[in-house]
Amino acid sequence: MTASPGHIDKPEPRGQAVLAFLAISAIYLALPRDLVVGPIWLLPTLIIILLVPTVVSHRVGRQSLNRTLGFVINGITTLALIGSVILLVRALPGHRESPVRLLRSGGLLWLTNVIVFGLWYWRLDGGGPTLRQKEKKFGSTSFLFPQMQIPHDERSEFECMRWRPRFIDYLFVAFTQSSTFGPTDAPLLAPWAKVLAMVQILISLTIVVLLISQAVGGL
Repeated sequence: MTASPGHIDKPEPRGQAVLAFLAISAIYLALPRDLVVGPIWLLPTLIIILLVPTVVSHRVGRQSLNRTLGFVINGITTLALIGSVILLVRALPGHRESPVRLLRSGGLLWLTNVIVFGLWYWRLDGGGPTLRQKEKKFGSTSFLFPQMQIPHDERSEFECMRWRPRFIDYLFVAFTQSSTFGPTDAPLLAPWAKVLAMVQILISLTIVVLLISQAVGGL
């Protein structure tokens, strides 16, 4: 049976989100010990421990548990990011880190900021990936992606007529907001997305403007 226009039937892949969490784990193992809250192994271990039941619960259809675990793991990585940024700020006046290490650490935390908020946008848009897959609706309820701006009567001529965002689309939104300190590719529609974007941009500004600029000045 052919799907009606404006719908999409393919399941939303989860592998990219899993790889994003693993990337956060690797980044934290690469950070200086002074910029990590708790033992350096704690966050990567928690991520791995939580990822296993998160993936399993999705596979067996326990979507409520999957959603709860998703919020928990997202929340933990967000708190770890904020804690590391605070430690980076505190490290500046005491010159406990060399300028080169501060630059490297700032870059790693900036990248973590992009990934963490890309995961939040993916997790929350339209009720989450599970609900988006179930409803099979075109586009997004929280972001105005370029594909959604094509006139409805012209969508039949494009492959995007059956389009909905994937994790890479939310990651790109997070990347552009951390790079330009504002939405560019996909304007924000939902209030929760605007609040999260303000938090993300604030963290990015802290890292780029205050921290990395001071580290460059010390070279």
